[in-house]
Amino acid sequence: MAGVVVVASASATTLIPIPSPNRTLIPTIPQFQSQFPSFRFPSFRFNRRASIMSSATANTAPIHQHNAAISTADCWSEFARNISGEWDGFGADFTIHGKPIELPENVVPNAYRDWEVQVFDWQTQCPTLAQPDNSSAVYKLIKLLPTVGCEADAATRWTIDERVIGGPDNMVSAFAYQSNGCYTAVWSTQKPGSSTIVLELEHCLIDPRDKESRVRIVQVMGVDDNKRLALKNIKVFVEQWYGPFRNGDQLGGCAIRDSAFAKTQTLAGSQASGVWQCSNSVAKFQDSTDKSFLQQLVKVDGVEKLVRNEEHLVLLPKNLWSSVKETEDGGETWCEVGWVLEAGRNITSKCIFSRNTELKEIVTSSETSGV
Repeated sequence: MAGVVVVASASATTLIPIPSPNRTLIPTIPQFQSQFPSFRFPSFRFNRRASIMSSATANTAPIHQHNAAISTADCWSEFARNISGEWDGFGADFTIHGKPIELPENVVPNAYRDWEVQVFDWQTQCPTLAQPDNSSAVYKLIKLLPTVGCEADAATRWTIDERVIGGPDNMVSAFAYQSNGCYTAVWSTQKPGSSTIVLELEHCLIDPRDKESRVRIVQVMGVDDNKRLALKNIKVFVEQWYGPFRNGDQLGGCAIRDSAFAKTQTLAGSQASGVWQCSNSVAKFQDSTDKSFLQQLVKVDGVEKLVRNEEHLVLLPKNLWSSVKETEDGGETWCEVGWVLEAGRNITSKCIFSRNTELKEIVTSSETSGV
């Protein structure tokens, strides 16, 4: 039975400590090009705000467009345009019960500690560049040290986590995407000298009413010796697009329309549970004629009805939730996240694994509540 088997790779994640606050350490575009010679800077230009205004006037339209008629090449090209650029925001880690995790003590300024102020959020940058014509992309998750005072001091990088999709340096086990910029990725890592496999299921959801606003929810999953999946922790990034790709050479500053969120109000369980009508898009990685790790999410005709129980939900801030559960027969594990956009309206992303921890399919859904 064909499919995508998650294989551990010690090189899947690169964490680069930044030893100095010197701003000149930030890579220039020529340095980026020398590091990734196969990447070129697209010549396209588009009015992002104009596209946002047009989408804002069509809030009653289905959240995910019907892309069955869009060719794979055209879908990827549009995806590349929507995903590329500078994404700035905030990120935080949460326990399996949804409790925020404090930042390491050694990165918190003394001023916070003196006043016994707890710090839970990183300021982040995520410069992203996708190639519209060769199905490849690269992004860097940059965590900035928390500061006290003006934002000019917030330029010191703590870590850089680099991810490559496609090409000779591909690092992703599976990647499913939509033309609007939503994607779901499965990353596999294994610490040197350890037999424990860790999967990062990264779900990127775009607000259909505002193409400059997105969330990325990462479910960190452990795989035990019996090939069973178990949630280890959750990472959440709330990000805003503020300009074309510049490899993170400047901060979004006041252009970022968000703030630290880890300790803000969590979603009420009743807002995500209950009966939902779902319009689905699917990418199949098992029993598919296309064995590529890179798959387009294709709209499925018809509407599916489901019942979501509150007991399986991990409730998070920013109207987000996470869920990991086994089917009743134990044959599948569903790893799902959701974003409640407004009362009775939800978008979700789900990875479905077989009993042997083989990825079967990825499903994204536009949901409305109702019987």
